[in-house]
Amino acid sequence: MKLGAFDLNLLLVFEAILREQSVTKAAERLSLSQPAMSHALNRLRWLLKDQLFVRTPTGMMPTPRAEQLALPVRRALEELQLALEPETFTPSTAERRFTIAVNNYAAVVLAAPIVAQCSVLAPLIRLSLRPSGTLNLPDLLDRGELDLVISAVDAPAERFASQLLVEDRYVAVMRHGHPAVDRALDLATFADLPRLVISSSGEDVRFIDEALASLEKARSVILETPYLSAGTVLGRQIAQEFRRSYRIEIKELPFESPQLRSIMLWHRRFDDQPAHRWLRQTVASAATAPTPDAPDDSRKD
Repeated sequence: MKLGAFDLNLLLVFEAILREQSVTKAAERLSLSQPAMSHALNRLRWLLKDQLFVRTPTGMMPTPRAEQLALPVRRALEELQLALEPETFTPSTAERRFTIAVNNYAAVVLAAPIVAQCSVLAPLIRLSLRPSGTLNLPDLLDRGELDLVISAVDAPAERFASQLLVEDRYVAVMRHGHPAVDRALDLATFADLPRLVISSSGEDVRFIDEALASLEKARSVILETPYLSAGTVLGRQIAQEFRRSYRIEIKELPFESPQLRSIMLWHRRFDDQPAHRWLRQTVASAATAPTPDAPDDSRKD
């Protein structure tokens, strides 16, 4: 097939159906009517001599031929889009959308300063923050559906780049007025405290079990709760954010804890793209900016 005889707009149709797994949603994405989208898909099927997509109860599933075409078509469209981007990026007048996946830590500690700084510097920019816990992050970065990921995971492959944003440590968190607040939190005292487990954090807290094992103790868990609740062991900056809204107390742990790292991850193909470079610089600046002091521990009832 000669490229000159091929309607390149059909590649946009192919990629939209591949992404949305729905002719209707793909039509909405490209601002086409459903009959126009169906007609374009039929032309594409005729030109490529393949069904390309098969209707199933879960959506339009690609055939082996469509799967073979998926990556080169996406790369070609992305390269073309990048080539058409302006050589400079003016945040004060730019109108575009950035999608960032964030883990629980980043959602609590970093989301607000990032949104605030972007709003000041680029008022017409739209940010979409997505929870990262159930996402296939490498795949979404490859497909261009995510601009950035902020999590504890470093670059999983050479095609990705990363930058450390925040390093933090765990602290103990207690309710205001807890009997242990005014006592030294040594290892024996910590071992005897009943604890709450944050069921959705996914963090490795085996270091607590290892510390307690020296006393032949185990964690006494009395409750499991979602992340946005008060817990007994949290990152310091998360605890400080919670203390702005809830009556909690923060104490140093009586044993060494591993570092909590918040890392920004992106696809290397965007390294030199002006808008993406601005976004990374803005996120890094927001992450390292000083935060207001947390409320004083000595506040009265």
